[in-house]
Amino acid sequence: MPTQIATTTGVRNTSILGLGVYRPARIVTNDEVAGAIDSSDEWIRTRSGIKTRRFCGPDETVLTMSIEASKDAIEAAGIAPDQVDCVVVATSTWLLLTPAAAPQIASGLGMKATAAFDISAGCAGFCHGVSLAADMVRSGTARHVLVVGVERLTDTLDFTDRSTAFLFGDGAGAVVVGPSDANGIGPTVWGSEGESWKAIRQTKDWMEFFNEIDATGTDATRPYLTMEGTTVFRWAAHSLEKVCREALDRAGVTTEQLDALIPHQANGRITEVMSRILKLPDDCAVANDIETSGNTSAASIPLAMDTMLRNGEAKAGDTALLIAFGAGLSYASQVVTLPGL
Repeated sequence: MPTQIATTTGVRNTSILGLGVYRPARIVTNDEVAGAIDSSDEWIRTRSGIKTRRFCGPDETVLTMSIEASKDAIEAAGIAPDQVDCVVVATSTWLLLTPAAAPQIASGLGMKATAAFDISAGCAGFCHGVSLAADMVRSGTARHVLVVGVERLTDTLDFTDRSTAFLFGDGAGAVVVGPSDANGIGPTVWGSEGESWKAIRQTKDWMEFFNEIDATGTDATRPYLTMEGTTVFRWAAHSLEKVCREALDRAGVTTEQLDALIPHQANGRITEVMSRILKLPDDCAVANDIETSGNTSAASIPLAMDTMLRNGEAKAGDTALLIAFGAGLSYASQVVTLPGL
């Protein structure tokens, strides 16, 4: 008879207990990025809905932004840093293959011997992290999990690339997931379409870059982020309705019960199409943080959540549908109860 191995038991209900964000100090207008791509403020607003975005200064890094956002999330959750059992960091712009950013973020928060790891799921990374955190708390692997979505996308951009230069910004958002009296995180619907990986990608891998240097003995063009915008727009605007509806169904929530839709802030036009297809009620608020933050990839949903709460478009206890999508192509969606600030 095989040896019986003990298991852990967690809790039935989980929620987002606290939220914190960090926005870089520098505000960048469309006029600042338009010249290098032969564009204009009007062209950028019409095609993306973006008016401004935030760019990091030299001292605003993936680590510093994550630590500041996390401090606020932990304080909002009403717990101490040593009560966090795991740190999950979603990012595509931690430009080291090893070590991961998460252990250094945990250390920067004063945590000792805390489990910590990074995940890479592009713009869908934050929703992936929330799903992992909720499952950890339910299974008993952890009681409180810190989930961070952070990007310093300006490190990856070719500012002469008309498809990306105007879209992206920097920032960080963090939440604490833990036990609650009522369930506040619904089942996650997620997946990927790897055959479409070229739609959002790095222009070359690092070995190609190194081989070019070795072959020529001179500097080579470094890898940059690039995107096939039309492909991504069509996929996101018209293929994710099923994902959203399945997340609602699995949570036992109807569109009429939604107080807010918080999609990944990829493009204002995508959000408009998605809202129309879902036939949301008139009183359902729709996040539009892209207007002032740009596309911040894994950080965009917590940043948008914070903006809605601070502007009074949504409030603590409201029911919101999260839907994120991006490189991979990967996607994830869940219904959540919004936390307080």
